[in-house]
Amino acid sequence: MTDTDDNSPLHIEGEGTPDDPWILTTPPGKSEFDAWRDQEADPPALMIRVGSTKLSYQLRCIEDLHAMLVEHGDWMALGNADEGKPTKPDTVEAWARSEANPVEGWYGLRKGYRGRFGNYVPPVLEVLGLAEVEHNARNNRMRAR
Repeated sequence: MTDTDDNSPLHIEGEGTPDDPWILTTPPGKSEFDAWRDQEADPPALMIRVGSTKLSYQLRCIEDLHAMLVEHGDWMALGNADEGKPTKPDTVEAWARSEANPVEGWYGLRKGYRGRFGNYVPPVLEVLGLAEVEHNARNNRMRAR
């Protein structure tokens, strides 16, 4: 599947399953990663594999992030950050850690690897047709479709 937006370098492979993961790139386009839904996990998870590193986020993050973006109504900065680093306010990354989000805290499931939500989850919403994501070298944003 290829996105038809000329501003996006998005080229998608895979179906988003454990046997056929999506092969995606981070918003700046510098790193490739695999993503898939794991319905059997407890709780169900969005799995991310970057090289040999695995990250996981509550699967509901897809619907929750989309709903938040719809309510927000405009572009929102991604604000990517590792778990141990502070986030910029009013970013996707800050929302994914906030006690004000629907899970009242972290969407990330693996301690020490709960950050980087703003790097790996937005491309998943993009491939699902739920969001537009910028693909600049830095300071990318997203908005609901």
